[in-house]
Amino acid sequence: MAVSKPRVVKDYDKLDSNVREMIKLHYPYGFEENLITFVNAEGKKVSALPFETEDRYYLVRMTVAEAQSIIEDDEDYDDDGNLTDEAREEYAEKFDDDVAVGVDDVIEDEETPDDADADGADVADDDDNDDDEDQEEDEEP
Repeated sequence: MAVSKPRVVKDYDKLDSNVREMIKLHYPYGFEENLITFVNAEGKKVSALPFETEDRYYLVRMTVAEAQSIIEDDEDYDDDGNLTDEAREEYAEKFDDDVAVGVDDVIEDEETPDDADADGADVADDDDNDDDEDQEEDEEP
């Protein structure tokens, strides 16, 4: 059986700046069209942006309105909601080949990702207001 990655559910503004930059590089045309929905541990429907790195799988919580606002307020995106060439070049150079795995290969138009268990048993959810490291929970073999 393959070893799965720790899964992290977190708000965009609580992510490490490097992770936010990798997300921007992976989603240069904005986040809104890439949001998925899942049911959290409390049984509530949540929308999130899926993002995968070599060592973690993220579900970045945000609504459509929040996704639009993040792009509108971010100087790395132009007035059309596209990542600027300058930001793209800077982040591509910074992260080289460390940019995220193709999330589109993992989840294609699914309403609920397989990784997000309805009871939250295998999803780490960081709702704390502190800046501690990402909480993560490994799936047992």
